[in-house]
Amino acid sequence: MILGVDHIGVAVESLDTALRFWQGSLGLTPAHAEAVAAQGVRTVLLPANGVRIELLEPTGPDTPVGKFLARRGPGLHHVCLLVDDLDAALRFLTASGLRLIDALPRSGVEGSRIAFLHPAAGEGVLVELKETVRR
Repeated sequence: MILGVDHIGVAVESLDTALRFWQGSLGLTPAHAEAVAAQGVRTVLLPANGVRIELLEPTGPDTPVGKFLARRGPGLHHVCLLVDDLDAALRFLTASGLRLIDALPRSGVEGSRIAFLHPAAGEGVLVELKETVRR
């Protein structure tokens, strides 16, 4: 079911400020930037030898990432795992009794299909599942 890690999501207050570190200091080059209105974020993806860092800047304080920043401050937001069949993965996890945020897939960055598991299911870690190909 799990094919690998796609990216690690990092909540930031400002993409410009965050890029000074990730790009300026560490030398990672942004490969993709996108606003995802449905999730209330602006994102930048930075490839790092097969795994990407996804910087997440909220578009407002009432968005999920905005609320996360208010509660916890900047830092690790989620881990995204690749799956080959998101619908089958969600059915399996639901049948296993795991708590989900998304019982049905939704749209993510780069037009992908994604779903989030509740942090309680992942021992406090928010886990995103991302389908490898668009159906």
